[in-house]
Amino acid sequence: MTTLLNPTGEHETAKRVQAQRPIALDGLTVGVLDIGKPRGDVFVNRVAERLAERGIAVKRYAKPSPNAPAIIATRQKMLAETQVAVIGLAD
Repeated sequence: MTTLLNPTGEHETAKRVQAQRPIALDGLTVGVLDIGKPRGDVFVNRVAERLAERGIAVKRYAKPSPNAPAIIATRQKMLAETQVAVIGLAD
């Protein structure tokens, strides 16, 4: 259980249960998200290639910019289509 605190008042604002990590990726679809930082696409491309080499299904997603959260439609699509996510950071 994760407790999120309001940084301005330090009172409890929300609780959510952390998802369990899978033991293996066999049979799962992995979503890779490019957050839009420079060379992030290079990292995400390599991760996707390595997963595909192992026979793991991969779906690609991207944020419009590194300064904004992924749009709701992208997050909903990732949630519906994948079971695991890799978020690519680079510079």
